[in-house]
Amino acid sequence: MRTKSLKKNKINIITLGCSKNTYDSEVLMGQLKASGKEVVHEQEGNIVVINTCGFIDNAKAESVNTILEYADKKVRGIVDKVFVTGCLSERYRPDLEKEIPNIDQYFGTTELPLLLKALGADYKHELLGERITTTPKNYAYLKIAEGCDRPCSFCAIPIMRGKHVSQSIEKLVKEAEGLAKNGVKELILIAQDLTYYGLDLYKKRNLAELLENLVKVEGIEWIRLHYAFPTGFPMDVLDLMKREPKICNYIDIPLQHISDNILKSMRRGTTKEKTTKLLQDFRAVVPEMTIRTTLIVGYPGETQEDFEILRDWVQEMKFERLGCFTYSHEENTHAYLFEDDVPEEVKQARAAEIMEIQSQISWDLNQEKIGQTFKCVIDRKEGQYFVGRSEFDSPDVDNEVLIDASKFYVKTGDFVNVKIFDATEFDLYGEPL
Repeated sequence: MRTKSLKKNKINIITLGCSKNTYDSEVLMGQLKASGKEVVHEQEGNIVVINTCGFIDNAKAESVNTILEYADKKVRGIVDKVFVTGCLSERYRPDLEKEIPNIDQYFGTTELPLLLKALGADYKHELLGERITTTPKNYAYLKIAEGCDRPCSFCAIPIMRGKHVSQSIEKLVKEAEGLAKNGVKELILIAQDLTYYGLDLYKKRNLAELLENLVKVEGIEWIRLHYAFPTGFPMDVLDLMKREPKICNYIDIPLQHISDNILKSMRRGTTKEKTTKLLQDFRAVVPEMTIRTTLIVGYPGETQEDFEILRDWVQEMKFERLGCFTYSHEENTHAYLFEDDVPEEVKQARAAEIMEIQSQISWDLNQEKIGQTFKCVIDRKEGQYFVGRSEFDSPDVDNEVLIDASKFYVKTGDFVNVKIFDATEFDLYGEPL
């Protein structure tokens, strides 16, 4: 006679790193659910899958610490099994297997069918684009391509994600339709490089045609562009952005640096003059566009003069959104051949100086918004505020619009017109009309 009841497994997916990892976790969860598995995201479960990031030192440290935490929980009997997937696992699997052996199995970024098999599930090809979203119900990421063909010296993405592979327009439209049916109103297009989209499939840069098809999807109200590469940017996208209200007047275009010496060493395929001209063209065609960029300071060989060129250019360009990171010396990248010769304290001081300039720019631009009215989507309620965003802001990284919940009620997921009455560097305070 059986005295012990069979415990039903619950699979907990933990996501580290970027929005592309979020997307991959959502696909994994959709596949597991289709196989009848109970699956949760970052909650309690006796089987754990850690989707890791291996991009730069801080992200790698977070991933390793999370693996160690769950390896320890396994030893203590708190969880039964631990699996590791994602970029860190792709990049350092032999080292991880040796250093942290108390993991049931490690998988790379392209081994979803094998991971599913280890979890007792089958990979279902017919689940085209179906997934369990983990973001607030009103927005979702749409990954239009995987991998990258660019030769940037500092970047390990091609090592972890392989060559650029575009998804077909048909597949992406079908996926967008499925998301819209589930209540998604905003699509955030992601890839390592949006600019390159379609070159492999259609023998031309085809982002504009993809957008032309996505704007026809009923229920989708906003489409946002993330991670465009400056070299070879398809300018027909700007004309479409100008005339099509569903495409947000927003672009995330990581520029990394502007000193010609550093751009050449980074193998970015552009110059200060070309980059400045590109941004001027953006502003000429879509004057109301918000441009988000990211920069790297402390790259090997970056002199004080190189930094001052970058600093002065940031002051001059007045980006609406900007993030600045210190250089991370990554194995197997081209830049790893160079000496990491900028001291850490100099890197940190340079990053702080750029962000101090940006903070003032952001303050000035936000003060101009006082008295204006913006269409905003309400993402969530947090403390005493409803938290929303305008079309000029992406989730988690940009400005938020705060509405006093003790005075006003707005519904999460709805679009509302909000009049701004106060502003700080990174927050706007408004009243719904």
